[in-house]
Parts: sequence; structure tokens; C-alpha cells
Amino acid sequence: METLGLISILIIIINAFVSYKGFTNPAFFQRYAFGVDKVLVQKDYKVLVTSGFLHVGWVHLILNMFSLYVFSDGLESYIGAVNYLLIYFSSLLGGGLFSLFVHRTHGDYTAVGASGAVCGIIFASIALFPGMEVGFFGLPLSIPSWLYGIAFVLYSIYGIRSRSSNIGHEAHLAGALVGLMAAVLLFPESL
Repeated sequence: METLGLISILIIIINAFVSYKGFTNPAFFQRYAFGVDKVLVQKDYKVLVTSGFLHVGWVHLILNMFSLYVFSDGLESYIGAVNYLLIYFSSLLGGGLFSLFVHRTHGDYTAVGASGAVCGIIFASIALFPGMEVGFFGLPLSIPSWLYGIAFVLYSIYGIRSRSSNIGHEAHLAGALVGLMAAVLLFPESL
């Protein structure tokens, strides 16, 4: 892997700027957050994208942007800026649309965060660099990326079925799978 690309840096900066504006302006946050009724009743489709640049707090923002930073390292230079953007935004939309489907009868359901897009970048990296290993916050332990991917999918399915937290597992799972499929479609030799 090489270095973080310009598009990755811009996405991190935009996420930080938009999230900070949302932290300090509740009306802004509400206007651009994803909501089932906003999409299905009010036909406000832009929130499928805008909500992916808002976060509920600093920890949420930092975890997403750190994950994006780690997995974007070299990915953008390897696949190019246009392909990187295709994977990022298709994963963002895939996560939002699957959340919309899962929660279609929960009109008051809302969500924010770049997690779907970030998971797409993570799984694109797994697809394109299958020999990569995933470490855990400075611990001297790492596992093969494909094993991490399987564990992530199983955990996400468990999270969706248990509904025991306020985490958007469905956006994570759909974003990851869309990112993986997009990477394979763009680079079929990765199979």
C-alpha cells in the first residue's frame, strides 16, 4: 500500500466539516439526516447521501474517519480517484437503501454516518488485497482480511436480527457487500 489520496483526504475533511455543522446546528442536522418518512413520504431523496456526512458525535466521526483512513491507504492510488468515488458513493447509497428497506414500516427511524460507505471501502480493500491482514488498535494480533470479512458479516447479521443496539448494522452490511461487488465488477481479475 502507498499513501492516502487526495479524494480520501477531501472526503474526511468534508465529513468533519458537515458533522461539526450538525453538532452545532440541530436544524441543519435534522434537515440532512436520513429518515424513513423523509424518503418515503416527503420524497426527500437527498438524505440518502447527505446523512452519510453527518455523525452523532466526535467518537462516531473519529471511528469512521480513522477506519476510512486506514483502509484507503493506497487503495485510491491503486484503483484511481473515479473508481474510488464509485465504490464510496455506491456503498453509501447501498447502505441507505437497505436501511430504508429494512425499516420501511418504521416511519420514525432515522440514521446518520458514513459507515456504509466506509464499510464499502473496507470490503473493496479486502477484495482487491486478499493477502492483507487486519490488526486491532495496536494489539500485536492481526488476522487475514478475508477472515475479518466473514466475522464482520456474521456480526452484522446478528446485529440486524437482535436489534439490541442503536447501530445501523444493515447499512454496514449492505455498504460492505456493495463495496465488495463494486470492486469485483471494476476489477474482475481480483477474483
